[in-house]
Amino acid sequence: MIKIQVNGLSHELSQDLASMPLLWVLRDKLELKGTKFGCGKGLCGACTVHFNGTPARACQIPLSAAADARIRTIEGLSENGDHPLQKAWIEEDVPQCGYCQSGQLMSAAALLASGSPVNDTSIRAAMSGNICRCGTYGRISRAIKRAAAEGGQA
Repeated sequence: MIKIQVNGLSHELSQDLASMPLLWVLRDKLELKGTKFGCGKGLCGACTVHFNGTPARACQIPLSAAADARIRTIEGLSENGDHPLQKAWIEEDVPQCGYCQSGQLMSAAALLASGSPVNDTSIRAAMSGNICRCGTYGRISRAIKRAAAEGGQA
């Protein structure tokens, strides 16, 4: 059995799934559908989760590499959708199609949790691996700054 911790809950999965990408384990085995499939090559950021506190592309991590890791998905960001980033996302009207948003939020949450200064440069660096086909980058940046100003490290 392979043991992983997702959003604070422990799961045991069959060794037969060892080569399955974490993305599909989350979506198909654990029924956590918030993490999205985008490109399957780790380039778009739609599948971003926190892997031991660091943003990572779930499509590129085999389950075997996640053994004993702490994984946080968009569902684990907050129980009630009240994380400062989630509130700022709504206040700044960030989502357009919404497909990339869980990955965007997870990258932004890692930036806020890092304790690094939040400014245009740090936002560009933290968000550089997340593509938004709708081009809502300006709203994303404003939302991150808003959440940081409101103590967004929840």
